[in-house]
Amino acid sequence: MKVLALDYGSARTGVAVSDPTGTLARPLEVVEHASTTAGLKRLAELVEREGVERIVVGLPVTLRGERGAQAEETEAFVSALSAVTEVPIESFDERFTTKLAEAQPSEAPSDAVAAAHLLSTYLEWKSALPS
Repeated sequence: MKVLALDYGSARTGVAVSDPTGTLARPLEVVEHASTTAGLKRLAELVEREGVERIVVGLPVTLRGERGAQAEETEAFVSALSAVTEVPIESFDERFTTKLAEAQPSEAPSDAVAAAHLLSTYLEWKSALPS
């Protein structure tokens, strides 16, 4: 299953995509102001172009696993995104993805690398679930 991951931020949202088997993740791009009409349109275009079957959005929870203002903003973004695509969307704990991206040298934008880390973690978690 091909999956698109989003590391949401109000200014910049990192985008990553898996291969068709849902095994490998690669950074794709950064969408500016993803929660705006133009940003949502761009994300819908990427979903269509990449032929994804699921979207995973990083949910920023605290180290204690609690939800704060940023998580609430992300949930509002997920709601807006669900209005422009029929592809199923799920949230996934994104703790440490930005720190991992900043520590990894890459030519891709750090927001997109963070989305790739999120996607890799999600794909590993999914593959470990019983069928």
